[in-house]
Amino acid sequence: MRTADVLVIAAYIAGLIGIGLRFSRRQNTTDEYFVGGRSIPGWATGLSLLATIITSVTFIAYPGSSYAGDWSLMVPGLLFVGVLALVGRVIVPFFRHVVRMSVYEYFGHRFGPRVRLYASLAFAAGHFSKMAFVFYLLALTLAGMTGWPVQRIIVLTAAITIFYTLIGGVKAVVWSDVVQGFVLWTGILVSLGYLLFLPAQGPHAVLADVWKHGKMSLGSTALRFDQPTILVLVIYGFFFYLQKYTADQTVVQRYLIAKSDKSALRGIALGAGLCVPVWAAFMLIGSLLWSFYRLTGERLPKSITKPDQVFPHFLLTHLPAGLAGLFIAALLGAAMAMLASDMNCFSVIATEDFYRLARPQSSDRELLRVGRIVVALCGAAAAAMAILLVHSQGSALSLYYTLTSIVAGGLAGLFLLAFLVPRATPAGATAGVLAGLLFTAWGVLTENGKILNLVHWNFTWHDYMLGALGHVVVLGVGVAASLLLPGTPRSSELTWQGWRRRMSSATEMSVPKLSAPFTYSIDREPR
Repeated sequence: MRTADVLVIAAYIAGLIGIGLRFSRRQNTTDEYFVGGRSIPGWATGLSLLATIITSVTFIAYPGSSYAGDWSLMVPGLLFVGVLALVGRVIVPFFRHVVRMSVYEYFGHRFGPRVRLYASLAFAAGHFSKMAFVFYLLALTLAGMTGWPVQRIIVLTAAITIFYTLIGGVKAVVWSDVVQGFVLWTGILVSLGYLLFLPAQGPHAVLADVWKHGKMSLGSTALRFDQPTILVLVIYGFFFYLQKYTADQTVVQRYLIAKSDKSALRGIALGAGLCVPVWAAFMLIGSLLWSFYRLTGERLPKSITKPDQVFPHFLLTHLPAGLAGLFIAALLGAAMAMLASDMNCFSVIATEDFYRLARPQSSDRELLRVGRIVVALCGAAAAAMAILLVHSQGSALSLYYTLTSIVAGGLAGLFLLAFLVPRATPAGATAGVLAGLLFTAWGVLTENGKILNLVHWNFTWHDYMLGALGHVVVLGVGVAASLLLPGTPRSSELTWQGWRRRMSSATEMSVPKLSAPFTYSIDREPR
């Protein structure tokens, strides 16, 4: 590792710590700590969303995927903007007026505390696994680039991220995300420039070579569900990002921190709009890497055994001192931005969905103290799990998508049941959740007979379909059970129909106040 690279990385880490210290003095209430006093400008909200979605998985796995194949795994990302265009103008202001801090409050209003707790636990399970995986992937990558021990990298990354998140709250998370956004784009542009202009044939020949060999193809158009065809990826992407916008605390929190409904909408649109070109840029980097080594005749060392290792190797061997360090800082920052966001969101749901329910008379100071403890505990636990992980087989991106598809827990289906079906009851929602869990368990255990072979009753479709179908099962069974089982719908005004009636009579949208008629506090939880 060159001295200039180390200095750049050290300067970046020092900047993150400085941001945490800058905001540490103002975190005196849960409103400040968890939602930034609802005062974050829209453009910063957008960059924070970008940093939350773009992780170290993107840096390494996207170039690795396109280097080894094509751009097919870009398809789900295109649905990030598509789903926002479909639901954004309704969902963003809706949540700003209905929930206080946790998105899972909404499920409590509609279906009671048990469903609310399930939704919180489903989020926690999925994101905890993701945190551990990101810690691990980051450490493996940096260890290969720097020679530093994997465990030491995990511990150091966890310590820095926990520190600035714990003391600075969501404002430290957001403004470090803003810095990360600028570093990210700088690193992308530098890498693209070197890949295009280093080959003697020039950028035109490089791009022509990539296009000629189908390295920018979006995949197969076959109407099959047992392979990652475009159809399968579209279905997966739709439900994955629908769940992100409607039932993922890390995204919904970005709605809540903005100054106003309009500011939140603009910020989310900006963030989603920036994510797509970032994904495309990393896919292009992978394709250009393939062409670079083909046109130059340069051979990769025998130690490079996986496509995910090619881009880090290129950075260290072809970028000058300092610039490679900048990209490593961007890689480190991307991982820490996502981890910090998850830690803060774990803190929110632990205090709002669990501790406040168990101790409704808790003071704000007590809740703030609990929130900080949770930041430290969940960060340390995820780092410990990362240390225990063994080497993953196959593409890191495929593993990541499969994992998130399975553990999503049917939350998008649960939201659709709550929002679109006024007659949905707590009993119906519970039945839908149980059916979704049983379906997912069957799919995981019998997928192509790997664990449990039921012969003709195995799940034979591609595993990307498993999570998507889980949402459909939750919705379908929830509707049927609500009609067949005894029970009374709760807060049916908190549906699409009720929201539309309210907004048609409203003169203008404003920042939600906890005393507003359409806002519910924790002590009004349905019993």
